[in-house]
Amino acid sequence: EEAVHFIRDNKDKPFFLYFAHMYVHLPLYAPENLVKTSNNGDYGACVAGVDWVSKVLMHELKKQGIDEDTLVIFTSDNGSRMQNQGGSNGNLRGIKGTTWEGGQRVPCIMRWPGKIPAGKVRSDIISSIDFFPTIAAITGAEVPHNTIIDGIDMSPLMFTDDDIPSSRDQFFYYMGNRLEAVRKGKWKLHITRELRPDQRTGVVTEKAINEAAGTIPGLFDLDADIGEMNNVYHDHPEIVAELSALAAACREDIGDEAEGVTGKNVRPSGHVDNPDTLTHYNPDHPYIYAEYDKGE
Repeated sequence: EEAVHFIRDNKDKPFFLYFAHMYVHLPLYAPENLVKTSNNGDYGACVAGVDWVSKVLMHELKKQGIDEDTLVIFTSDNGSRMQNQGGSNGNLRGIKGTTWEGGQRVPCIMRWPGKIPAGKVRSDIISSIDFFPTIAAITGAEVPHNTIIDGIDMSPLMFTDDDIPSSRDQFFYYMGNRLEAVRKGKWKLHITRELRPDQRTGVVTEKAINEAAGTIPGLFDLDADIGEMNNVYHDHPEIVAELSALAAACREDIGDEAEGVTGKNVRPSGHVDNPDTLTHYNPDHPYIYAEYDKGE
């Protein structure tokens, strides 16, 4: 409701609306009417909830006559946790909190009628850190010149049917402050992972992040093996050497806890005095206790 009112209040001027769902993060607190029609329990009901909200917001944009003048981006922050909770990462290996593709790849759907070609599909590497410089370029906003901007302007890829090359062909996979894998183009090199014999893909817990890292060299051709099941490390020593050099440069730049490297360009986290947080605790709506209230 607040998002709908925000759109109505700002329809006559440029606005930025960041709508962050709690769905489908645990606990799964789904409306009863959606649970009744779900074929996948509470998880499916929560997905239906996201779908319903998306329809409401898109309807409101059209109702206000600004749907064709609004860039809409639908994406997520990590892969599914799965573990019998209803989610799925398809044929991608790993889960949320891992540096396998199942923990890292997410959908990214963009809509802007008349600007973004409908039905265009791209498989370029893009990260959420790219949204800042991309949106800044689209809106004509000036980005700071006194600091390093980690993201890359991806707007040229958005507005053309041509298969122009992306400005990003490398990606570095961190678990906490530990560099675990590096990718260039179709090649991905796993260089380390926490030792968890009970679960090779690992999970994000304080214990898992701080456990001693085990070196497990693994090279995967993501074009031919998106599931990362066929380790070709010993078949392509030249690719291993190239990606290892990229990893070394990354460590020198922003550090690697696994190797005890601090990184010369690590900078302090941003700080805001008296921040207004994105979420607030409401004692009349104790969301966090939802699963326990069900008596499960």
